[in-house]
Amino acid sequence: MKKFYYSLGVSTFFLLVCATSAFAAASPEAISFFSWVAVATGIGMGVAAVGTGIGQGHGVQGACDGIARNPEASGKILTALILGLAMIESLAIYALVIQLILLYANPFLKYIVG
Repeated sequence: MKKFYYSLGVSTFFLLVCATSAFAAASPEAISFFSWVAVATGIGMGVAAVGTGIGQGHGVQGACDGIARNPEASGKILTALILGLAMIESLAIYALVIQLILLYANPFLKYIVG
């Protein structure tokens, strides 16, 4: 677990350093706005990933419990599990699309940065 936190800290540091240098050509207002948008989209995608991960874990747990109680119904349970996992994963993909739109094609950009 210690390695995970170390790698998370190092990657966050390099992300912030690279993002700052990438926006160096923009005005100070744009740098402030873009850095907040980058942080907000990162947090939003993180929350979406955690939520879908918890949902998938509960789905797999329920399927494993159902197969353990009734092994003969494993085919039907597996079909429902795969369909449910695909729908849960689509929520993470939708969140990713929204985050990318906010990050790269923000419709409110013209109102904030002149």
